[in-house]
Amino acid sequence: MNKKRLVFDIEMVGEDFDKFDEATKKDLTKKFPDPKKDPAGYEKAMSDMKNNLVFSPLTGKIVAIGVYDIDEEKGAVYYDTSGEKADDVEVDGIKYVAMNEAEMLTKFWGLAEITDEFISFFGRRADVPYMMIRSAVHGIRPSKDLISNRYNSTGLRGATHHDLFDLLTFYGGAMYKGSLHRWCRAFGIQSPKESGMDGSDVGPAYEKGKYLDIAKYNAEDLFATGKLFQYWDQYLRQRV
Repeated sequence: MNKKRLVFDIEMVGEDFDKFDEATKKDLTKKFPDPKKDPAGYEKAMSDMKNNLVFSPLTGKIVAIGVYDIDEEKGAVYYDTSGEKADDVEVDGIKYVAMNEAEMLTKFWGLAEITDEFISFFGRRADVPYMMIRSAVHGIRPSKDLISNRYNSTGLRGATHHDLFDLLTFYGGAMYKGSLHRWCRAFGIQSPKESGMDGSDVGPAYEKGKYLDIAKYNAEDLFATGKLFQYWDQYLRQRV
């Protein structure tokens, strides 16, 4: 019986700081320089904080979840349109479907139940914890544990999650690291950045209503991660 192997990736945006309650604003800025004594330092701290809201599930949200079956070469990107209607479209084997965050997460964990192996880049420390907390916020229970068993690539005792960031750096044992873009460059894989968008562009694109552009960028992440996995799987994966 063939195993179902699924690449996954998410895109997030930060909330609008100006819409936070006063207690939250105070909590986020309590360690900032005094705006009167150091206005430049205060402005920089404020800018950095606003840019970093996206990285916490407490101050950000998911606007796209992509999944890609590397064996069938088909997948989907579920993406948020901020309530705007959008028709389903399919391009290069990827189906783009508009959903809100709760619907995306429900769909992902449903697919997770029938998936044997999960593939990501930095997903164990970034994507999965974010999805789990956002799921709990919406009252959704994750169907599988994709954080535990970090060193287990055999498939024993729980879900197998191949996080390429871990695997290609030998679980941090190597002296080098690298972004997905740098790994793609080294292996001659088309980088998602070649589409003209990167992670820092997702928030501004969302504000401008470029929802499908975000979804297509997510799909490029899926393709690149899938191809990188194939290199690891063929040349570096330990055979048991």
